[in-house]
Amino acid sequence: MGSSASKPSSAQVWKGSSAPGVSHDLIEALQSNPETDVSRQQALELEIQARVTAELRRLQAQEAEALREEQAKLSASADDEQKQKNKPNSTQTVSKEVEALRAKLEERRRVRDLPDSVEAARGEVIRCLRENDRRPLDCWREVEQFKEEVRKLEKGWVEKVVS
Repeated sequence: MGSSASKPSSAQVWKGSSAPGVSHDLIEALQSNPETDVSRQQALELEIQARVTAELRRLQAQEAEALREEQAKLSASADDEQKQKNKPNSTQTVSKEVEALRAKLEERRRVRDLPDSVEAARGEVIRCLRENDRRPLDCWREVEQFKEEVRKLEKGWVEKVVS
């Protein structure tokens, strides 16, 4: 029962019935070649890395050139603006600009008069606070009346702006 192996041997040798179709020298060269799958994979990886590096350098050079061009455009436009600012203005243009600025300033400086109802309510608050200088909380009615007049004024202003 134990005279033969239950499993065939794992080393199989191919023995062809005829001579191989390639030369014996080629077979020996392939068998003696020190290059393995790992070394071929490493060589391929190095070649890919070299290509990627070359492409990155090319893209960086291209981007650097584009950046230089844009900086040149910006500096040229800044120079043009500087020339425009340094160009002597005529007396007429300067006087027109001064007049426009004066008009804006006068418009901002103008203070509008308050309506009589708001002035009266304001006067009542001031009078009450002077009379009750030790007890300002007694003036709450006058303060509420003033707030109401201001609300009416604001509402009228908003309606005027909106319409």
